[in-house]
Amino acid sequence: MAALAALVLTSAATGQEVVEEPSVLPEGAYRDEVFYLCTACHSSRLVRNQAMSRARWDETLTWMSERHGMPELEGEDRARYLDYLTAHFGPAESEQRRAPFLTQPQRKNPFASE
Repeated sequence: MAALAALVLTSAATGQEVVEEPSVLPEGAYRDEVFYLCTACHSSRLVRNQAMSRARWDETLTWMSERHGMPELEGEDRARYLDYLTAHFGPAESEQRRAPFLTQPQRKNPFASE
């Protein structure tokens, strides 16, 4: 019991996620399928940190199948996975995440001479 408590505390202190479940991904069609396919091999954090185009996601799925033995996705299933990944972890989504920093009012430099 003490070992489990230490593991939870260590994980919390290092910022690692303890619970992996589909709800860590954005709501949407095929969320659960994407979650379980991806987390069979790696943390969902790897997916959540991406901002790739549909073409890049497509290349990544192919690479994971060829190099790491991920089950091959084809046809409509592949299109649905790509739809979800692109909608939630595509370049436009990445720009939206950064928008608050880009739209901050510019501060006047008190040391600049005009």
